[in-house]
Amino acid sequence: MGRIERLNRTKMLIGDEALEKLAGANVAVFGLGGVGGSVVEGLARAGIGRLTLVDGDVVEESNLNRQIIATYETLGQDKVKATKERVLSIAPECKVDTYKQFVLPGDFGEIGDFGRFDFVIDAIDTVTGKLAIIEAAKEKDVPVISAMGAGNKMNPELFIIDDVSRTKVCPLAKVMRKKLKEMGISGVAALYSTETPIKTGSPTPGSMSYVPPAAGLMISGYVIRRIISL
Repeated sequence: MGRIERLNRTKMLIGDEALEKLAGANVAVFGLGGVGGSVVEGLARAGIGRLTLVDGDVVEESNLNRQIIATYETLGQDKVKATKERVLSIAPECKVDTYKQFVLPGDFGEIGDFGRFDFVIDAIDTVTGKLAIIEAAKEKDVPVISAMGAGNKMNPELFIIDDVSRTKVCPLAKVMRKKLKEMGISGVAALYSTETPIKTGSPTPGSMSYVPPAAGLMISGYVIRRIISL
């Protein structure tokens, strides 16, 4: 089964020209957890030609309840390795670049120039890392979307994609709004939830199987539509 046959139903919706745009795109995904893993899934199945995957973590048993790459067979594997193997099992022609590293402000290691990306997706957890990714993308005028909090939520119907300056309710979004304003950065798309976070009494966010994946697929849809200008 070749590329054309696999993407036949996609072509019915968007046509050959849009498929070629997707095939020619290089999308970077930072963070391959519950949200980021499903972002990659949506992009790979739509025919994105090149994916740049960044994550410094390994698959753990606690990931099994929500992360699409997490199975008992992938436990202990680097997330970038497990995700790359999954992508290639779906889309063998996809070019996949992997970087096993955590993002630190001012240090992107071997990732290099963001100018080669057509879109940047921030799906990591730390505020400093998120700000660094957004700043690097903006410096190269590359569109970027940032995922806000998906933990301690139960209702994926309350996810919204909007400019980060218009976010509300989400505690992480509140911090990001303030920090980005201080940095003089505007025009950043964000996925966030208007659901009031559930208080669990634990510093570690609780998570439900369907919530982070729903957020990830919403982001992949947003990015795909932007790339093909729909």
